[in-house]
Amino acid sequence: MPRKIAVIGVPSSAGAYAIGQEAAPAALRAAGLVARLREAGAEVDDTGDPPIWAWRPDRGRPLAQNLEAVIDQVRATRQRVARATRDGKIALVLGGDCTVGIGTVSGVLDLTESVGLIYFDLHADLNTPASVNDGALDWMGVAHMLALEGTEADLARVARRVPMLRPDQIVLFAHAMESATPWEKEQIKRMSLARISVEEVRQDAAATAREAVAGVRSRFTRYLVHLDVDVIDFTDAPLSENAGRNTGLSFRDAVQALGALLADEGLVALTIAELNPAHAVAEVGLLERFAAALADAIQP
Repeated sequence: MPRKIAVIGVPSSAGAYAIGQEAAPAALRAAGLVARLREAGAEVDDTGDPPIWAWRPDRGRPLAQNLEAVIDQVRATRQRVARATRDGKIALVLGGDCTVGIGTVSGVLDLTESVGLIYFDLHADLNTPASVNDGALDWMGVAHMLALEGTEADLARVARRVPMLRPDQIVLFAHAMESATPWEKEQIKRMSLARISVEEVRQDAAATAREAVAGVRSRFTRYLVHLDVDVIDFTDAPLSENAGRNTGLSFRDAVQALGALLADEGLVALTIAELNPAHAVAEVGLLERFAAALADAIQP
């Protein structure tokens, strides 16, 4: 059946380590994403992009850099996602760095609190400004959704409730424990976070994705997916900001998993994060291939 999809561009790298990801929404459109969705039969409302916000060093707040800009981007994204989902559309949020996903979750919570999050990422993003010293908020998003100790209160309370999500509402999908910081490992254990490892996904991408969706849908009426493209091995497909080589999933396995993750009628939103077009141009046609695979996964 044709899906109704609202494309929401968030060209921000405010929470990142460097510039680059703010160019992703425009690059995905130029690669044919919206056209491919329409060709597949989806009803697409492309809501456009706000002004670009490119990363810059924040020497006044070194442990939570560009916090005010991140909060502004999250709040604006929340409003746009809430509007789209109230209209019965799937919110396709094109980031930007991973903090954009906080805005997606916040917007979905304005529609329903019976929602699960499948976090498709090598990393759990459970760090806080108190647990790491690099100050990049893009690997602290889930920590703020859970309002963990040491997070920034103003960012943790941007949604209608604090914490935004309970631990039982989150599934870490294709997570790599070896990439976790000691703090993250401690939090995963303490909260008994549901986790499907990257090794399990490599064994059978589609089956493990269906397992994740079934687990979430047995408890919640709606769910959303957050895709950090660094889950795709950089050597196989150099898409991401984080150039993790010989790790993660193959492009093929990631696409298979994504298709299964998005197939259920309970899907309400998808966030795409950490795509750096400046890296993707290393392989001719890669962005077009990714855009096509993404469109086919959303509207098969």
